[in-house]
Order: sequence, then structure tokens, then C-alpha cells
Amino acid sequence: MRRIVVKLGTNVIMRPDGRVALGLVYGLVEQVAALRSEGLEVLIVSSGAVGLGMERLGLLTRPTVLAQVQACAAIGQSRLMALYDEAFARMSCPIAQVLLTEDDFRDPVRHANLRATLDALLTLGVIPIVNENDTVSTMELDRPAEPQKRELGKRSDRIFGDNDKLSAMLIKHINADLLVLLSDVDGLYDRNPGEPGAKLLSHIPEIDDSVLALANGSNGRGRGGMISKLESAKIALRAGKQVIIANGRTPSVLERIVAGETIGTRFTPSMEMVER
Repeated sequence: MRRIVVKLGTNVIMRPDGRVALGLVYGLVEQVAALRSEGLEVLIVSSGAVGLGMERLGLLTRPTVLAQVQACAAIGQSRLMALYDEAFARMSCPIAQVLLTEDDFRDPVRHANLRATLDALLTLGVIPIVNENDTVSTMELDRPAEPQKRELGKRSDRIFGDNDKLSAMLIKHINADLLVLLSDVDGLYDRNPGEPGAKLLSHIPEIDDSVLALANGSNGRGRGGMISKLESAKIALRAGKQVIIANGRTPSVLERIVAGETIGTRFTPSMEMVER
């Protein structure tokens, strides 16, 4: 592998009490820095801006008015970048903020500029920190969190509605080799993981309706959940890329994944799935 995309979910960045999971974030930053020192190019897609904005405003529940959610995102985005900047500075790693909207993938000129900029940053040893530009784009903030209100597996590849899908779009368009989706679950189970006897599925060769049926919706502050991750994995698989869903709290999770250990759920593209 030469280039990987790592998506950090809200439930990795934030603790259950609504505060920043500083120890966990710093640990993941150290792992990314270690991978960089080994010659890998790492791009991070990070959620957490809305949660950090809510914390700064003292809000215990997510606002229901879209403009207020956007305000939380605007407040939290600067805090999110300050967190990463301080953490990566300790590792002597420069970072860059990249905020995107769906038009950056739709418009050919903007898409070419985006790809050129990301290529330049990675070549220079910079770690891009990517998020949707929630202050001007409402695709993520205004989408239904409940899977029953979304048409599973049938939305267009050309627009994204959460950071899971954004990360899949990036791996498809910047020619990365692996997408790692980190959240607070170990991977995909054969049933609700809260049920007795539930087993973690270590490898999924194909995402069909039976696999989609195993997902159990959103999980707290984030807007994704397992459905979103499976939809995103399908995009990456059709582009011929490998995907791993794993728990961000697993010790040394990124280094162990890159070393080839069996962690989480791995999705590998088949010849039939890859788009020609």
C-alpha cells in the first residue's frame, strides 16, 4: 500500500459524555505519524465538528433547526482543526484543512483542482484533514439519520451525504489503496451485536441485500451508522479498493491493519464488482 484514507467517526472523536476523547485522538494521531514515517501517504476524513460546537455552546442535545446545526459545525470546525494541529505538531507532522462540498466532485474543473491539491499535499508529506463544508452544504446535516428513511444502496455515487461516503468518494478519485472506516463498533456482525452469540464477520466478499440487512442504523451523535458504512464500502469496492470497518478504540488499530492483521471486517473487491 502507498496511500490510505482513514475516516474517524464522531463516536471516535467524542466521548459518551460529549467531551473530546483526547487520549484516543492523540493515540490515533501517533499511529498516523508512524505510518507516515514508514513512507505511507495518509489522508484523514474527520467527523466531530458539530459535536465540538455543541460542547462549546453547552448543548446537551443536537439542535433540530438546520441553521443551528450549521452554526455548531462552524464553531466546532475550528476547534477540530486546533486539536489536530496541536496533536500532529507534537509528531512534527504538518497538516492541512480541506473542506468539500458535493460540487467539488461534480464540476470537472473543481475536481481536477482538488485532486492536484491533495496530490501535492501528500507528496510534500502533509496530512490532509478533510470534512464536508457544513456551513454551506446541507447534504450531510439535513439527511435522515434513520436507515428506514433512506433508500439503501441506490443513491448516486456523484454526491455524498455523510463523511463515510465522502471518504469513499476520495479513495475513488485520488487513487488510494485502502479505506479504513473507524467508529465505536468492531465491525459488521451476523446479527445485532447486543444479542447473545453474535459473531463478527471478518471478511465480506460481496455487499448484497442480505449483507445490508445486517446493519442496525445510526449509533448516537454521528449521522452515519453501519448502513452508511456499507453503502460507502460499495462505492470503494466498485472502484477496486479494499475497505476495512474497525473499532477506533482497538489498540494500535491502524498499524495492525497495515501490518496485515485480521481486525474488524474486511471487504475485498471481486472482478465482477469493479466498474470497467
